[in-house]
Amino acid sequence: MVADSIWIVGASRSGKTTRLVEHFCRWLNGENDVIGSFYTKKTTRVKSAGTAKFTELRQTDPGVLLLAANDDNRRDLGNIIVTKTLGKYPVRAKTPLGFFQDEVTLFWPLLIESLQLKAQFPVRLRPETEQELATKLWRSHLDPETLSRAGINEYRLVRRILDLLQLAAYSGVSCTEIGSILEQGLDENTINLQPQFLASLLLDWRDWCLERGFLTYGIITELYGQHLLTNSNYQQHLAKRYQAVLADDVDDYPGVARHLFDFLLDQGAVGAFSYNPDGAIRLGLGADPHYIEGLAGRCRIETCMSSSTDSLVDSLGKQMVELVREPTVMLSLPETVRSIQTTSRAQLLRQTAEAIADTIKSGEVEPEEVAVIAPGLDAIARYTLIEILNKQSIQVEPLNDQRPLLSSPAIRALLTILTLVYPGLGRLVDRDAIAEMLVIFSSSEISEENVSSAPQIDPVRAGLIADYCFEPHPDRPNLLPVTTFERWDRIGYAATAAYNDILKWIEQQRQQQAQRLIPSPISLLYLAIQNFFCKDTNPPYEELAALRELLETAQHYWEINTRIRQISPSPTTPETTLTEFIQLLRRGTITANPYPLHRIGSARKAVTLATIFQYRSSRRFHRLQFWLDAGSPLWAKGGAATLFGAPLFLHARLGTPWTAEDEQLAETQRLEKILKDLLARVSKKVYLCHSDLAVNGQEQLGPLLPLLNAYVPVK
Repeated sequence: MVADSIWIVGASRSGKTTRLVEHFCRWLNGENDVIGSFYTKKTTRVKSAGTAKFTELRQTDPGVLLLAANDDNRRDLGNIIVTKTLGKYPVRAKTPLGFFQDEVTLFWPLLIESLQLKAQFPVRLRPETEQELATKLWRSHLDPETLSRAGINEYRLVRRILDLLQLAAYSGVSCTEIGSILEQGLDENTINLQPQFLASLLLDWRDWCLERGFLTYGIITELYGQHLLTNSNYQQHLAKRYQAVLADDVDDYPGVARHLFDFLLDQGAVGAFSYNPDGAIRLGLGADPHYIEGLAGRCRIETCMSSSTDSLVDSLGKQMVELVREPTVMLSLPETVRSIQTTSRAQLLRQTAEAIADTIKSGEVEPEEVAVIAPGLDAIARYTLIEILNKQSIQVEPLNDQRPLLSSPAIRALLTILTLVYPGLGRLVDRDAIAEMLVIFSSSEISEENVSSAPQIDPVRAGLIADYCFEPHPDRPNLLPVTTFERWDRIGYAATAAYNDILKWIEQQRQQQAQRLIPSPISLLYLAIQNFFCKDTNPPYEELAALRELLETAQHYWEINTRIRQISPSPTTPETTLTEFIQLLRRGTITANPYPLHRIGSARKAVTLATIFQYRSSRRFHRLQFWLDAGSPLWAKGGAATLFGAPLFLHARLGTPWTAEDEQLAETQRLEKILKDLLARVSKKVYLCHSDLAVNGQEQLGPLLPLLNAYVPVK
């Protein structure tokens, strides 16, 4: 290489990203003396006129590939680069998986030719649709006896099998090699199914998807790593398009990303990479930090020595790690560590919320300077903390709160209206759903006489209407006029008027549907949203996001269903498809977040509520951190952030069995990384919040107990 590639290593918030940007700007400004080679692959040197020379070349020169670990970081880093360079230079900001997806889509004709695929435009499956279609494809193989041997239900087994394909693709392993890796690494007691049986299911699934042009994250990554990146035609295009690659937080990248980096560096590109030894947040989700770290041998290494001067990691990190590693060590923690300890978890939640409220009301901190971090957040904890703090006029922002779409009352009401307009859905609706729909749909109606935001049909009146005016029927459930109720005068004028408006709208849509004037259920959902939620008012952000999420999910579902029917015609009726869609959502499926994900404007002045994984991934910083459930054993566990079989696909131990000793060492290392990372993201105090009993009543004896024994009591 003419220019030196840079490997920047350092702890959290030590300035790695800043150094990454500085190196890039130095290259562009000619200070590195390599602009000519950087953009033309020639060895000519550009001195002080580097900027002018680059301005002359930038219209036709190759661009810069900018990668970040997740979408939030990608957006922030892209904005920084554009600001620093005044938007003059071609920079493409992506996550690794986002880059793979774009490349597979862009070079799909090349894949059609090399793999002999059917010429059709690819469609990416969302995770919930992937789960649904794979379950249908494998249902004949996953009989009750097979599920009994596996020891888990059908949903979890299908998810585990699909995750194996994803993990293999991330590590650069072909789908055909999964069976042999599982045979080497899976213990007989881990899952009582033959590895080759699991591999055959995955091969069937991959071939079924490619035949129909369906792409999942696993299939996209395999296509890129196994077929596109090794294709000579694609390699020529890739080398011409990029002469620089900047990758931030590469400790969170899948192993296949190194194959991309190695190729670009081999072609003379210059690279800048940042690496956090205490990161590896996505280890267990496909990241392979040890394998990626091998790139350091091809770069000039820079070390960011210290963390941010305002963090607690320098003063607390060594002590806390030593206490956790050797509980017998006699150490006491400084006053920057406080503790809230109770007997029951209910008491803990209340006292934690009150402590947060007191610190904010005293003026010690602002709400946006406080974070509540837990190894896992159940619905009770989330609701309790939000409810108590909201009553104190303190807003709470759950970080990346991915709850089932059906948890929104507005979504449940819209699904109910579908059952009243389309025939054959009567078994999917009951009186309770009708009553809720009436309350929700009358909440946004504002008449000239009544400008109150309260629903015009309150829950009591809605219950009466549902009891006396709802007519169940398997094919055509119906809502009768309010006069069907003998004492309809008890309903009141406002509620009666609102109910009649809802009846009139439903009848209009039924007539339109009977005349085939409604193209699809998506159109009906859009009309209902327009009439009941956006007619006279603007919904709040959370409700609007849920409504958009529903529309995107429905549109995706019907697009996939249309593609399947085109390739494999079946006697499935539209009512059957609609029934399956409603049942999919009612099973609690968590759908993808709508686009865009972020609010426009300044950040909310709210307390952050997050799991450890969510908080570390967001790379935020706060003055106060409350570590909820500090006595929980989950602090050292991977939990939902560790996929089944993930260690088997790490390059350093590909196919090597995962033993109890390996698990213990991994937990120790994971906990130390968590402690250092969290302490690097707090500047004032850490509160250890512990209850003797967990939510299930069991005593909590987690790995952070030694810290709780060295606390400074809250005064």
